[in-house]
Amino acid sequence: METSDSGLPPVQRVVTGHDENGRATFKSEDVSPTRMIPGGDAAFLLLWTTATVPADNNDETDGRERDAGLTLNQGSVIRIVDMLPGKESPMHRTNSIDYGIVMKGEIELELEDGRKKMIREGGIVIQRGTNHLWRNISDKPCRIAFVLIEAPAYVHDGQPLPEHKPD
Repeated sequence: METSDSGLPPVQRVVTGHDENGRATFKSEDVSPTRMIPGGDAAFLLLWTTATVPADNNDETDGRERDAGLTLNQGSVIRIVDMLPGKESPMHRTNSIDYGIVMKGEIELELEDGRKKMIREGGIVIQRGTNHLWRNISDKPCRIAFVLIEAPAYVHDGQPLPEHKPD
């Protein structure tokens, strides 16, 4: 079994759907490793996307095959992020609501004003369009599952706050 670039195990992905009789069935299963992103601070694996919110369960497209950036305009994304020890993400904000579930290890979440929280294994972050960064201050990789769902920009004093995405 191929190891992820982070050294953590690969990720099992099981997709369900319906057969010709409308009954539940397993459509696909695979095991894939995370792969290093160009900046070298984390390894990513895109698991699924939807083209719309709400999602269309009649769409037979393999959601991993859609072209998705950090988020997907009018849709949703689930990806695995393995943050390497001693590394951090750039400060960023997206027009989405993000659910981050720490599956392995621990990660520091820092807001734009410098306030920080340590999120431990099993912890869940609900990220509501705020400017933030992730930092792994431990000596082990941290695996986080992120679900990102498009949302309107947060409006402050009548003005929407702009997205700030890393290059």
